[in-house]
Amino acid sequence: MKNTKTRQMVQLAILTAIILVMAFTPLGYLRVATMTITFLSIPVVIGAILIGPAAGAFLGFVFGLTSFIQCFGMDALGTALMTINVFYTFCFTVVTRTLMGFLAGLIYKGMELIFSKINAIKNKELANPVSCAVACASAPLLNTILFMSALYFFFHNEPIIIESFGALPFFAFVFGSVTINAVAELAASLVVGTAICTALRHTGIIKKQANA
Repeated sequence: MKNTKTRQMVQLAILTAIILVMAFTPLGYLRVATMTITFLSIPVVIGAILIGPAAGAFLGFVFGLTSFIQCFGMDALGTALMTINVFYTFCFTVVTRTLMGFLAGLIYKGMELIFSKINAIKNKELANPVSCAVACASAPLLNTILFMSALYFFFHNEPIIIESFGALPFFAFVFGSVTINAVAELAASLVVGTAICTALRHTGIIKKQANA
């Protein structure tokens, strides 16, 4: 038990460091014109799969905190929203990412539980990679939905949002204005996250974590 806790703390520290490096270097974001694609959900979902939902929530919190820090002059939209309401800006940058990490971990556990109850699977070796793939795909999707929903809820009547996105109804705002971003982030997380988690599974790390 002690070795397991120590291993989890080390893993959490490494993933936290990766998030911080990615957040403040070009590794974490791809900016094309006015569009920003983030890859920071990848280490978050890996932690959620590797360690559990609580770790996913913590890593999501770190991700969100880096976004909140960028609202202090490093991100134009975030800086503008900070002048409107600091608390709302904190909620839509930090709280949403914390929920994303937690929910991604729950989705992975749920998929594992479903597969454990299905006795008719012909190739049980596929169960864990599929669980990883679903969780990895869910993380950027949840990030987009939660982030944009909070942005709409808190700021949709503000002139800066209307100028940037237009006066759109809720579903058009959340699902219509970020399609390219969401698809690119989902694809990156699905490919990279699943590959890393599958590799970790072959080393026995994920299996050991599940049995701990």
